[in-house]
Amino acid sequence: NAGITRKVPIEAETIEDFREVMEVNTTAIWHLCKLAGESMVANKGGSIVNVASILGMIAGTPIKQANYAASKGAVIAMSREIAVQWARKGVRVNSLCPGWFVSEMTAGMDTDESSQKFVMQNSPIPRMGYEHELDGALLFMASDASSFMTGQSVVVDGGWTAR
Repeated sequence: NAGITRKVPIEAETIEDFREVMEVNTTAIWHLCKLAGESMVANKGGSIVNVASILGMIAGTPIKQANYAASKGAVIAMSREIAVQWARKGVRVNSLCPGWFVSEMTAGMDTDESSQKFVMQNSPIPRMGYEHELDGALLFMASDASSFMTGQSVVVDGGWTAR
C-alpha cells in the first residue's frame, strides 16, 4: 500500500511527475498482483485487496492532482479486469477505496484549519477517518466472508461519495 501524489494543476504538471506517480501507485500494484497471483492461481485460491481511493472515482478539485486520480482510477479498473481473468481460477481481486483518512499522505490536514473546514463541509460524517476504520472492510474483503465477491470497489469515506 504505497502511494504518492503531486498536488499541481495539470497545466503545471510534468510528464516526469505523472510517470512517477503512475509507477508507484499503479505499476507497482500490477507487479505485486502478478507475483502474488501466480501462486494463487496455481493453488486455485486466494484474495487480493488493492488499495485505491475515492479519487479514482470522483474528481479531487479543489485539490488538483490529475496524476493521483488517474493512478487510482487505473487501480480500480485493473483490479476489476484481473478479477474477471482469475475468477474461474479461484482468485478474487477487489479494491478498497478510502476517503480522507489521517495518514502519511494527508499529513497536516488533520491539524490545518482550512483542510478541516473543507472535510467538515463536504463529508456527511464531518471528520477525517482513522486507520482502524478501514480494518472491517479490509478483513471482510480478504476473508471467506466475501467468497462470492470479486471485481468490486468498497468505499469507506464517511459518506463523501454519497452526496
